[in-house]
Amino acid sequence: MRDLAFIGFLAGLLAFGFKRPFLFVLAYIYVDTVSPQRLSYYLLNSIPLSMIVAILAIGGWAIADRKDRIAVSVRQGLMLLLLAYAGVTTFNADFPEDALEKWDWAWKALVFAIFLPFTLRSKLRIEAVLLFLILSAGSIAIVGGIKTVLSGGGYGVLNLMVDNNSGLYESSTISTIAIALIPIILWLARFGTIFPPDWRVKLFAAGLIFACLLIPIGTEARTGLVCIAVLAILMLRDARRRLLYIGGAAFLGLASIPFLPSSFTSRMETIQNVQADQSAGTRLAVWAWTWDYAKAHPLGGGFGAYRSNRIQVQMVNTQTTGEVQIVTTQTEADEARAYHSAYFEMLGEQGFPGLILFLLIHGIGLVRMEVLRRRYRRDTGDMAWVSPLATALQHFQIIYLVGAVFVGIAFQSFGWLVLAVQIGFDLHCRHLQRVAAKRPPAPDPAAEGWAAR
Repeated sequence: MRDLAFIGFLAGLLAFGFKRPFLFVLAYIYVDTVSPQRLSYYLLNSIPLSMIVAILAIGGWAIADRKDRIAVSVRQGLMLLLLAYAGVTTFNADFPEDALEKWDWAWKALVFAIFLPFTLRSKLRIEAVLLFLILSAGSIAIVGGIKTVLSGGGYGVLNLMVDNNSGLYESSTISTIAIALIPIILWLARFGTIFPPDWRVKLFAAGLIFACLLIPIGTEARTGLVCIAVLAILMLRDARRRLLYIGGAAFLGLASIPFLPSSFTSRMETIQNVQADQSAGTRLAVWAWTWDYAKAHPLGGGFGAYRSNRIQVQMVNTQTTGEVQIVTTQTEADEARAYHSAYFEMLGEQGFPGLILFLLIHGIGLVRMEVLRRRYRRDTGDMAWVSPLATALQHFQIIYLVGAVFVGIAFQSFGWLVLAVQIGFDLHCRHLQRVAAKRPPAPDPAAEGWAAR
């Protein structure tokens, strides 16, 4: 029955796409994010669904969409350069088979992110892409939120529709993305036009935000707790009554503690003692190994280069009984540990050139959103949506980049898709500026009155 629902939804969406080719773009976002072929028991899991929808999206744009406003941004050029460089490192990778396996999906993420801004010709299209991104990721967050409320979740236990620890179904990844999406959800609830922001939309937005906040609790991913703290700080920037906001946030945080699962609070307490936590200690050891590896291989080792690491971690555990403190040490050996950081992932696999490109692409995005945020801050009427959207996209990016410190998501497609929306939004605002500059200035009533005298 579930398979029929997936097939019916996709068939209907693709059928409308032949009349409105932009819908193929939205269909690709849904397929790439939710991966219905992984949720299906038959039919969908036996065909290259992602490739078919991608061909329809790019082909539909090439054949039927207007090309009079095509513009290429600096960031798209840098993404193309990163794609080419990743291809070179893949060809010369330390582990060719593993590198080709990751290259098979990483290049697709970059190519579609480079292509997507060409299709974003209007506010409606930008909004539609953001809506599909939110609803696609939201379908995972809602399932996770419901299961968290019913069962409490648990680290490595919460099943997010599929028994597969990849893409957005990986606990730390979905925890980062779910929290990062909250500013965009708030923007759509305020400025959306596809679903006008009435009480139903606002109620759904509130429920979705609640589900997103439950994801770090259900997955017990410490990255999610860090992202929530970053979100709280960022929202303080636009709060009108900051003291009231701080007091309310502190009250809600303290009031929620009794309702949290004991396993969640126990795991969060390990943040304070890195030496006693094997996961954190191993992560730091891998980062140190990656830095040494990059100094010896400054151009990177290609995808999967982490498989050559051999590390040792000294665990220090302190137990206090009365006035006696017992300290025990234990050395743990491990090998082929993943980076658990987008920055060290990029450094180890693509070397210093890849890391510089990655930081440059995101750095330009943060600056451009700040420029738009300030330029349109006082605008009203038809342009009132611009500054809040720039703020929402910037906040998403900041939370995403903070979460990326602890999660290897350098090539995960969802982050690149939101970055592509950011580029398309920036290019659309430049077009609106050019149109406004060509308009004749409005007549000055005072000047006309003097001329009539």
